[in-house]
Amino acid sequence: MKLLRTSSPAGRAVVARITDRGNAPYERALPQARRIVEAVRRGGDPALLRLRSRLDGIPAQVPLRISEVELHVAWESTPADTRQALKVAARNIRSFALRQLPRNFDLKPAPGVTAGQRVLPIASAGCYVPSGRYPLPSTLLMTVIPAQVAGVSRIVAVSPHPAKETLAAAAMLGITEFYRIGGAHAIAALAYGTEFIPRVDKLVGPGNAWVTAAKKLVAFDSSIDMLAGPTEILVASETGDPACIAADLVGQSEHDPDAVAMLITTSEGLARSVMQETKRRAAGNRIAAAALAKNGFAIVARSVDEAREIVNHVAPEHLTVDSAADLAWVRNAGSVFVGRWSAQPLGDYVTGPNHTLPTSGLARTRGGLSVLDFVRLVTVQEYAQAGVRQLGPAAVRLALAEGLNGHANAIRERGIR
Repeated sequence: MKLLRTSSPAGRAVVARITDRGNAPYERALPQARRIVEAVRRGGDPALLRLRSRLDGIPAQVPLRISEVELHVAWESTPADTRQALKVAARNIRSFALRQLPRNFDLKPAPGVTAGQRVLPIASAGCYVPSGRYPLPSTLLMTVIPAQVAGVSRIVAVSPHPAKETLAAAAMLGITEFYRIGGAHAIAALAYGTEFIPRVDKLVGPGNAWVTAAKKLVAFDSSIDMLAGPTEILVASETGDPACIAADLVGQSEHDPDAVAMLITTSEGLARSVMQETKRRAAGNRIAAAALAKNGFAIVARSVDEAREIVNHVAPEHLTVDSAADLAWVRNAGSVFVGRWSAQPLGDYVTGPNHTLPTSGLARTRGGLSVLDFVRLVTVQEYAQAGVRQLGPAAVRLALAEGLNGHANAIRERGIR
């Protein structure tokens, strides 16, 4: 990790640079991703199989769809303690999603007028589950369960090299449509459909730069959740335990060599202690060490207010703060962890909130993946004649003020003069 002081012009310049993440890795992948997406869009299954063979290393004769038998065998052959852990995680994720689910309602803004909301699920969703450096059965749980809670009738999973645990998680959740594909070509197949794979209405789940670039390219043809960049962690602390802070920094950094890991504090002593502890804990963890060397920073701010301002400007994916009182000033973050006992990896797996979170500053405008990503809020209105008489004159006046005579006449036709 590098020590930065906001009291120095050089330190402020570096802070400004690391908090400006406009040149995300997926931007550099866009040209290649565009060629892949267009190849699948135009060439269908033959193009998809060629790309899968070349990019995923999967022979063309391997079926695209994973059989229900293989899913069942994976569940049965998974150790009992792992199956139990999957059940615990699934139960908590489902409970949290159920609490997030919006409700139908009706209200009467005036006598004879009823206005309401109906919560309707989207018809189909595609869940991307990475399988590169690490198997991620937790991502399958985090993407599939909110869709199930929302009532999505067709849920598709894709992963190029799914681990047995990932297949087991799919079997546990009752997912039967699972394709052995990955990368930008998987995104294209789900977004546009092929002869064998019907298209989906929405794509969710994290992936590498090519997956994210492909999601950006198809976003107007198939809805997406978000453009997710490398993992981010920021710890804002004045009194935290250096060992716990370092453990979380190393833990999130091992996701990706491009991961961003930051501590911000007014205490240079705490900053140096965390740096030493992080160096020790990252020894032997090649990916975490690479990420920390590239994007690991201990930032010493001139004041607590300045530290908080930087936190909200960064809008980190994962944020740890010292106490619940800090929630009063947090405006932008994907998920907030409070206090020394709140190890971030607990949230990655079993506590319930989703671990598919906004990165690259996107937390300024949206939260993490949730059941809300899989529903539509359809408004419903019904007027009786008394309601038209009550609200119609105001509507006619507004229509005329806007010069929309047809609008006004449509209201007048119901008896308003």
